[in-house]
Order: sequence, then structure tokens, then C-alpha cells
Amino acid sequence: MTKVLIVDDEKSLRITLGEFLRKEGYWVITASDSEEALLILHAENIDIVITDIIMPKISGIELLKKIRENFEMIQIIVMTGEPTVDTAIFAVRHGANEYLTKPIDKDSLIKAVGHAAKIKQMTDRQKDLEKENLEYQKNLEKLVAQRTDSLQKTLQSVVHLISSVVELRDPYTAGHQTRVGNLAAEIARGIDFDDNSINLTRIAGYLHDVGKIVIPTEILSKPGKLSKLEIEMIKEHSFQGYTMLSQVAFPCEIAETIYQHHERLDGSGYPQGLKGNEISDEANILVIADVVEAMMSHRPYRPALGIDAALYEIERNSGILYKPEMVNACVDLFRNKGYAIDDNVFEINFSLSKND
Repeated sequence: MTKVLIVDDEKSLRITLGEFLRKEGYWVITASDSEEALLILHAENIDIVITDIIMPKISGIELLKKIRENFEMIQIIVMTGEPTVDTAIFAVRHGANEYLTKPIDKDSLIKAVGHAAKIKQMTDRQKDLEKENLEYQKNLEKLVAQRTDSLQKTLQSVVHLISSVVELRDPYTAGHQTRVGNLAAEIARGIDFDDNSINLTRIAGYLHDVGKIVIPTEILSKPGKLSKLEIEMIKEHSFQGYTMLSQVAFPCEIAETIYQHHERLDGSGYPQGLKGNEISDEANILVIADVVEAMMSHRPYRPALGIDAALYEIERNSGILYKPEMVNACVDLFRNKGYAIDDNVFEINFSLSKND
């Protein structure tokens, strides 16, 4: 049973939220302040923490930091009655997975906790897979001949699992990462990348939006115009994805490519404002694949625009936003080679270092 810890100095709110969740089948524990919460966290195997930001003694933000220092896998939902851009970004940067505004709506709470519980289950499974991966690596020299296939399947499972977490959070873009990864790999092949670099580019595509797991689902699926706060929170996903994958036993190029996948050739992108040769070739490819697939697909805020509109976008901005060599390779795929973008193929084949 999923264990949820509610931390708030307002007793009536703790009781109300606790009853909501107990009726949904969650095991609920409550704490009136951060000190009590930390004692509980060290004594109980907590899956999800729901905490207020403004509390006596130790603030919710300080509690957030302490949880992230000691309990990496716990899902954290923060609550506040005074939302601001700075508060939201600060909370996300320090490890918050979800952000709710008081007064707390029951349906929003149940939905947020439900997503958090599913992600916790999947990240726990991911951790188990990573442990299996490390065990394989320890004995790699002795077992390489008989375990190559098993290792490959484990790595594929890890990548597929991480990719699936994003689709759980953002069902409206289901298949997007897979399609982007496959398209990016074909663009890389078109400009004569070697096989390993093609595969690294493919995997970066499969995982490029993993940072979105820290963005509230209400924002990801919002059909209307986003507020300044919501836009700034979404822009965090490149940095968050980089941070997450920097801690996984993948080639470092994957995390760096994901960090740069919203940069633009003229420096108008984010989060670092890189331009020209400061952007890696893999990221330049991923940028184009991401734009083309997004324009071809339906989104909550607009219908699909189609391949002609997508190719027009990258051609008219070739040399401005997008690297011409990659633009030409992408256009050639669709116009001359009959490429059809595909999310049925999920192919992973790479070694643990780029230059092995």
C-alpha cells in the first residue's frame, strides 16, 4: 500500500486531506511540522510527501531540501496559498514533483497523488533495473560473451521505463519521444554519423522530455494559453532532464544533448542561450526532429499541422534557428526517401561509452 505523509501546521487541513486519501486506499500519516515529518521519514518507508511551504520552525522548502538529501526516491507534492514564479521554480529546482495551490481541490489532490504513486512505482522499478545493470557491469569481463544480450535488454528496459514515465504524466503526447528518437537517428544516419553516435542520438530522443515529470500534469495537458508561471515551469524540463540523466550510468553525451534540445542556432533558445558551434551536432539534430514531430502531431492546444508545414518551418529558418546540414538531411528523408515517422520501433543498441 502506498504510504503518504501530509505535513501542514493546520490540523483541519491535515484531517481533511487525510480522509480524502484514505478513502482512495492510501496509508496516510500526518505531521504538524517539518521536525515531526523528518522523524517519521526516518522511521517509516514513505512513498509520497505532501507539504505546505510556509510552516513554523523549518519551512516546507527546507524540508524539501532535507528530503532530497536523504530520500532521493520519495515523490514530493508542495502546497502553497501564495503561488509566485520564484516560489514555484525554487520548489521544482529543489526536488518538488508536483505543485498545488490552496485551497486544495479534492479532485486535483487525488489526481496528483495518483500520478505520484504511479511514478514512485516506476522509479522504484527503474532503481531495481539499474542495480541489475551494475551487477552485470561488475562481472562484465567474465560474462561478456553470455550476457551481452541480457545487458542489452536491461538497458532497453531502463530507457523504455524512463520514457514511459513521461507519457504517464503527459498522455496527450504519447509516442512523441519514440517518434522523435527514431527521426533523429535517421537524420544522423543521413549526415554519416557512425553507428554508435546514431544510437546515442536515438536514445537522447527517446528520453529528451524526461524532465517533464516535475511539471504538474494540469500544465502539460492545459488546452489554453499558458501563464508566465506555467511557461517558466515548463522551461525547467531541459535542466531537470539533464540533472536526472547525469546520475544514470549512460554516456554523458545523452544528458548533454537533452540539456541543449531547446537551444537555437541564433542564441534565442533556452535554458543556456547557446548559439552556433556551442550547440552539439546531436542536439542540433534533436532540435529539428522535435520541432518536426511536434508540428505533425495533435496537441491539446491545436490540431496537427502536417508534414508540409513542419518542413516549411525548418527550411525557412535554416541557418537561423536550425543547422542547414541537419535541415537538408531531414527534408531529404521525407521528400526523397519516403520516410514515415514511426513510434512502433523502439530500438536501443549502444555501449556504455561513446568512444569504447
